[in-house]
Amino acid sequence: MSQLVVGAVQISCSDDLNANLDKIELHVREAARRGAKLVVLQELFEGPYFCIDIDAAHNRRAKPFKGHTTVARLSSLAKELGVVLPVSFFEEDGSRRFNSLTMIDADGKSLGLYRKSHIPDAPGYSEKFYFANGDTGFMVHDTAIGKIGAGICWDHWFPEAARCMVLQGAEILFYPTAIGSEPSDPAWDSRDHWQRVMQGHAGANITPLIASNRVGIETGKSGSMVFYGSSFIADHTGAKLAEADRVTEGVITASLDMQTIANLRRMWGVFRDRRNDLYGEIAKPSPMRLLPVA
Repeated sequence: MSQLVVGAVQISCSDDLNANLDKIELHVREAARRGAKLVVLQELFEGPYFCIDIDAAHNRRAKPFKGHTTVARLSSLAKELGVVLPVSFFEEDGSRRFNSLTMIDADGKSLGLYRKSHIPDAPGYSEKFYFANGDTGFMVHDTAIGKIGAGICWDHWFPEAARCMVLQGAEILFYPTAIGSEPSDPAWDSRDHWQRVMQGHAGANITPLIASNRVGIETGKSGSMVFYGSSFIADHTGAKLAEADRVTEGVITASLDMQTIANLRRMWGVFRDRRNDLYGEIAKPSPMRLLPVA
């Protein structure tokens, strides 16, 4: 498959699961109508972003992967439309809980489970209270449309994750996200930084990248968050091919010439000229001067 149409959906989320899933389905169908064979959905779209607060009651939102009703519904949709769908959900596994994603192939079958590797902890993003560190490692899924590497939100700030997935064979990278205002500094707008980091991953790895983010204002007990959407699709040089705005629910699509990209990736020297003998520093703990002040 040379020309591949891909898409990304962004919606606002309420505490009405069925309403959220109805919106997701509506936009996935629209993406498929436009020819999309991969549609990226945002992080934790089943309900509100509960990590705004620290409240153990939210742990009841977690559900086991086996028999998960949202996964089942979207698996049926993927099979009907012949599209690849990554499904983000709050997973319960015994006494542990994870921020997880399963890749649903175009035949409706799950290709495995990825658990978010990097877990943030900041005002408005209290994820360490809810999620254990992922134990799956970075994963590349061999789908009907090619090999896909998937991270989840905070994972995208780490260039090591993107490079590892491409070295495992990923032909496309994507990141479901939930990001917006920063309660620790209300004047800080991280939107452009958020995009540029991922555009850098695309360009450095000569691999197209898709990011899906939520929109809307969500209010918890401790405050409110404004999610800035701006979902985008970048080509293998990091250039944006399609971009949503900050507030509108909907879907974006773009076409990728996968054969041309594969040829350029083989021709360009960034993988041939890697110096593994010099990269040991990356695997060492972060120096104290780079860590947050206690």
